[in-house]
Amino acid sequence: MKAPIIIGVAGGSGSGKTTVARNICERFSDSVALIEQDSYYKDQSHLPMEERVKTNYDHPLAFDNDLLIDHLIKLQQQEAIQKPVYDFALHTRASESVTITPKDVIILEGILILEDERLRNQMDIKVFVDTDADVRILRRLERDIKTRGRSLDSVMEQYLTVVRPMHLQFIETSKRYADLIIPEGGYNQVAINLLVNQIQTIVSS
Repeated sequence: MKAPIIIGVAGGSGSGKTTVARNICERFSDSVALIEQDSYYKDQSHLPMEERVKTNYDHPLAFDNDLLIDHLIKLQQQEAIQKPVYDFALHTRASESVTITPKDVIILEGILILEDERLRNQMDIKVFVDTDADVRILRRLERDIKTRGRSLDSVMEQYLTVVRPMHLQFIETSKRYADLIIPEGGYNQVAINLLVNQIQTIVSS
């Protein structure tokens, strides 16, 4: 059995990268596995809560990319992995994990997957979902207020002091490594169809 192909889908918070990744997953059904970089935030169980809450989740150092790369290699070698689960309420890794078995296509989705050269080297196709900043902040506001119970002031403060600076420093600059840039995320069906066709060609070869 040949090694699975790995498709990286990057983009800023609220860009629509998750929608693109899920769209691809739906097209390939049981032949695809989704790996979210968010699952690989570093374990912080050794730190007191007052230190955990200071975590900058938009900085490359927040991720355990060593473990993520190890898992990608295992999947390429047809070995199952135990994908971590991150508990954002406790700001650390949960005790449970999720079993991921090798598939024909592995979708790796996350804001900073193109920032790390080692991760880029694992990818067969690198995609960047490029969406205007005003759209991204509105989507983030809606998500954080409705689903995470946060206040408008706290979301705006985090965006201005952390999210936006990290996006400009690390995420936006990683766009140059992409093989394909998709404007407007999940709404760009033409770009998604082209990507799906390319993946199908690789899988069928």
